[in-house]
Amino acid sequence: MAYVVTDRCIHCKYMECVEACPVPCFAEGKMMLVIDPTKCIDCGLCEPVCPANAIAHESEQWVDNWAELNRVHAAQWPKVSRKGTPFADADTWNGVEGKYVMFSSEPPALENARTAGQTQASGLAAGED
Repeated sequence: MAYVVTDRCIHCKYMECVEACPVPCFAEGKMMLVIDPTKCIDCGLCEPVCPANAIAHESEQWVDNWAELNRVHAAQWPKVSRKGTPFADADTWNGVEGKYVMFSSEPPALENARTAGQTQASGLAAGED
């Protein structure tokens, strides 16, 4: 069993979880992080430090689809072992429901591109569909 990252991470990527984790099991995509279930040692240190509450144990039924997404993309995306810079507007996106529509299977963009999505935040973060 392992922990998984859910859509609550999308457009936040605070990355405190990466620093808390004693093994290199996180991978970074353009919009979120994922956990490699083959590397996760099920210690749970990542879960309580995530400001977006985006990490859950795979035994929880509501994360079934996310467990598969984590498994697939952890094998494709680059591993990350140090905390990076969250999106500039991460606090605006934190707690926004329904962010799966923003999921991207792309690898991470250049570091300065994290600030480019700020204008997208206004509609979804304000609760507009």
